[in-house]
Amino acid sequence: MKPSAPSKFIWIIGLLLGILGIIGHFASVDFLTANHFWFLLAGFVLLALGTTFKEI
Repeated sequence: MKPSAPSKFIWIIGLLLGILGIIGHFASVDFLTANHFWFLLAGFVLLALGTTFKEI
């Protein structure tokens, strides 16, 4: 199995989720602060799936 680059859409969504998670960790924004771990996890999983499966 050969990794491939994720599609631009998947990459942008993963990046945005990661940025929201980082903002939630360092800033005090109620919803983001309470869920910053899940935003980071979702962004990482989305990028990992995008590189693993070519169809995504």
